[in-house]
Amino acid sequence: MAKIFKYLFLFFFGGISYILIEILWRGYSHWSMFVLGGLCFVLLGLINEKYTWDIPLYIQMLIGAFTITLLEFISGCILNLWLHLNVWSYSNMPYNILGQICLPYMILWFLLSPVCIIVDDYIRYLFFDEEKPHYTLF
Repeated sequence: MAKIFKYLFLFFFGGISYILIEILWRGYSHWSMFVLGGLCFVLLGLINEKYTWDIPLYIQMLIGAFTITLLEFISGCILNLWLHLNVWSYSNMPYNILGQICLPYMILWFLLSPVCIIVDDYIRYLFFDEEKPHYTLF
């Protein structure tokens, strides 16, 4: 039960955080971004559960950027292309794929990933008695 609570807490924290970031970034959001943000936050937090703490932070950032981009692509195909909700479009961005993902935002996810990873690790440490975070850069 404690594990379910932990993941629900992390999911809600990530979802709310993403909605707030998106509102600050573009002035509005969509309920589906709560789900996507929560899922991304939980998955980025699992990096240190799957791999050892010795994995360099930049590798975790790459894993995070690819994870977020993949989930964004899948979500975009469902929400925007299949359901026609028009939540976002990167059609006018360079190096986009079907208007659902693009290289500039993948770079942004790379830069945002360490914030998510570190915040998740400290939430787990402070509230769920997990190992104190420590990182290697290279």
